[in-house]
Amino acid sequence: MTDLVITRVFDAPRELVYRAFTDPDQIAAWFGPIGWSVPRDSIDIDARPGGKQAFTMVNDDDPSMSSPVNATFTEVIENELLVGEENVSHIPDFGADKMVMRIELFDEPPGRTRLVLTQSPFPEAMAGGAKEGWGSSFTKLDKILKA
Repeated sequence: MTDLVITRVFDAPRELVYRAFTDPDQIAAWFGPIGWSVPRDSIDIDARPGGKQAFTMVNDDDPSMSSPVNATFTEVIENELLVGEENVSHIPDFGADKMVMRIELFDEPPGRTRLVLTQSPFPEAMAGGAKEGWGSSFTKLDKILKA
């Protein structure tokens, strides 16, 4: 097991990047790697400690392939920090019962945002695919932030 850490700089202020992770309409517009989407009606988000984040990623070519996310926020600082825990015991070969995801947002001049995403514990065998998936998702997010 390892910590999966991904850093990305977005050409948008922190407030806009934060909103992209907490607004259901925006999540539906960008979340999921290319080839996957998140139906708006599957999204339920309450960004506060104890609040839920639930949605389902669906494969665009084969809608019978899906990946549900059902997490609980443990820490929330608006425009700065989102921390959530998800039960992952149902995922074959994951090797842990719970995964923590931490999203930290930092100002980067001029008017940009550095995002640091950490997921742990994370199976090393799955880390490469996850990094690729996040990179693909963030490419979609770049387009949303520039609109």
